[in-house]
Amino acid sequence: MLDKIALLLLIVGGLNWGLVGIFQFDLVAFLFGGSAAIISRIVYVVIALCAIWCVSLFFKDSEMVEDTRARMGR
Repeated sequence: MLDKIALLLLIVGGLNWGLVGIFQFDLVAFLFGGSAAIISRIVYVVIALCAIWCVSLFFKDSEMVEDTRARMGR
């Protein structure tokens, strides 16, 4: 469940960066009172932590596949 939440927030962050890159519009800053507002900074940090967490997904999938194969006797 934590993996899905982290991935969802990472997608939101990626879409926000897309808006910044294409339209020069920061949705997080717009919603929370500017990029220097404490709530905006908290959102940025949470999304960064989600990105760090999602790095573990690269390794988790291969471990799960190997465990499944081992249980199935392959």
